[in-house]
Amino acid sequence: MIRVKLLAVFLVLIISRTGMGQSIAFGFDKVPKNSGFKMEGYWIWGGSMIKVDSTYHLFASRWKKTGPFPEGYRQNSEIVRATSKSPLGPFLFKEVVIGERDSSFWDSNMAHNPTIHKIDNEFVLFYIGSDFTTSSDKSKALLRRIGYASSKSISGPWHRSDKPLINSESNNPAILLDGSKVKLFYRDANLRVHLAEADFYKGPYEIKNDDIWPDCKLEDFYAFKANHQFHIICEDNVGGVCGHERWGIHRYSEDGVKGWKKYNPVVVYDHDILLTDNSVLKCIRRERPQLLIENGEITCLMNGVYDGRNSWCQPVKLKQSIKTEN
Repeated sequence: MIRVKLLAVFLVLIISRTGMGQSIAFGFDKVPKNSGFKMEGYWIWGGSMIKVDSTYHLFASRWKKTGPFPEGYRQNSEIVRATSKSPLGPFLFKEVVIGERDSSFWDSNMAHNPTIHKIDNEFVLFYIGSDFTTSSDKSKALLRRIGYASSKSISGPWHRSDKPLINSESNNPAILLDGSKVKLFYRDANLRVHLAEADFYKGPYEIKNDDIWPDCKLEDFYAFKANHQFHIICEDNVGGVCGHERWGIHRYSEDGVKGWKKYNPVVVYDHDILLTDNSVLKCIRRERPQLLIENGEITCLMNGVYDGRNSWCQPVKLKQSIKTEN
């Protein structure tokens, strides 16, 4: 009996030291007013951040305010870079990174949904683009496909892929480096979620699971590893998982391919953001969750937010950082 108890204590110590079994909690600090990234005359959406030396670089989508939000992004969105010395901003516009180009390319007319990653000695920006070709479904919506741009420097020049990584309707790219493999999560027009895998970020990608969550409709993914598990935060599009439409939720898998389950707690964020003056920003829309990972720890959440008049990228600091694994 004593040996059994000693063995149990020994196992608890091992688990606590390796990080297995520790709960991941997304608690957030209050946010200063006028933080984040806004631009006069533009709708701003999404936002993916990376720190280089002492500067935070934010990549976001923008399009001119020529109509109500979010109309116009399918035709006019481009990806820009902004910088700040603080992860909360305010961020200052620096340049257009992905704009229009020759009509022979897959992303000639529109670029949207950026996610920035450092892969070996390159900065790689994954995004969706369109050349105004229409998809084959009944809605005749513009075909959106995933591709990338890469650079040795965070300030460019950026070399855009000649062809998309996924040559079919694909959206909301999420990239996870898993040892020698690159995992790419994305959704199609019907919010069916796919997982593809490659030996190198440039592909070719092989489908490993073509329907990760057949029981629910999810989008806007960000993937990471922690506690020897694979994790995704995303948007609960119709509220089928947490009971609240478009809230942010957390799912996990033991192998990163199948068996995805609700994490406990399942809710990552709602549509309210507490400000430092103790007022509450009540977002009409709060989507596109992206995480800032610094020195192997998650320190901030970014969302695209819309308050009925303006849209912008709003970072929020975690109360306690979350350790990740490669």
